[in-house]
Amino acid sequence: MKHFLRMLIQVCLYFYCKFLWRCLKFVMRKLTGRCELQRICYNTKPGASRTMKIETSLKDSKSKLLQTSVSVHFDAIEKTIEDIMELKKINPDINPQLGISLQACLLQIVGYRNLIADVEKLRREPYDSDNPQHEEMLLKLWKFLKPDTPLESRISKQWCEIGFQGDDPKTDFRGMGLLGLYNLQYFAERDATAAQQVLSDSLHPKCSKFSKAEWEKKRMDKAIGYSFAIVGINITDLAYNLLVSGALKTHFYNIAPEAPTLSHFQQTFCYLMHEFHKFWIEEDPMDIMEFNRVREKFRKRIIKQLQNPDMALCPHFAASEGLINM
Repeated sequence: MKHFLRMLIQVCLYFYCKFLWRCLKFVMRKLTGRCELQRICYNTKPGASRTMKIETSLKDSKSKLLQTSVSVHFDAIEKTIEDIMELKKINPDINPQLGISLQACLLQIVGYRNLIADVEKLRREPYDSDNPQHEEMLLKLWKFLKPDTPLESRISKQWCEIGFQGDDPKTDFRGMGLLGLYNLQYFAERDATAAQQVLSDSLHPKCSKFSKAEWEKKRMDKAIGYSFAIVGINITDLAYNLLVSGALKTHFYNIAPEAPTLSHFQQTFCYLMHEFHKFWIEEDPMDIMEFNRVREKFRKRIIKQLQNPDMALCPHFAASEGLINM
């Protein structure tokens, strides 16, 4: 009975707050002469703060047109904005900037939804050793990471040298499908120097680019390495969950002036790999069994950063320099 009453009170509070909010919006429109969309666009700076407020306003609207505007096709965005302006009785000649601002927000909102679909498609596609394209990508990964060491055969213990668990990497891609391979190859190809350095450090952490004083201070004579490729697939899982949960909206809405793309996602993966590597060294785990603890601590730190509406995960390596200027 108590549980039922608690639920009833929560439902009543929900509808009361919703009614109160609609009344407040009505009063604000009468006082300012502007609808909520106008107030957001004119009073909030471009980026995640504005786009996320616009997204919430559209989703919570009682208008079906506004609710569905966040999921329209790219080609329909311009027409959708015209319909919204007409519905809100806003003259585009008097308020030209509003249409431009709404278009920028919708491109990001719709682009984020499409990016989730693209990433999900790659994640669901299993690695197929009979697919020449899949095999070519895998062999390129080896070439980018070990340019001076020929791979003796497709099935080889050499794969362990770049962090796979056995002599055939295809079994390690089961969790993240092709997405894991796409991300690893992107990192290894687009920022080869950094990727090769991270790989080397993961195998020989004591030889990392820390000064002797830093090694002694952090007792890194006993530093523990990790499996580069396996960790890359694990960080792919982290990036995927940040994307699907919406946590990466802050980052993408701040760095992508229009629609975030798969390249933006892969650049974010590169950043996370680079940052996790530094975090692992700083944490100085006793053994590899502490991986889950370190990963969870790292995940919480990234999520905390992304809760800042002005946050953009600022990369510091070649693969993602383009993000800074976007």
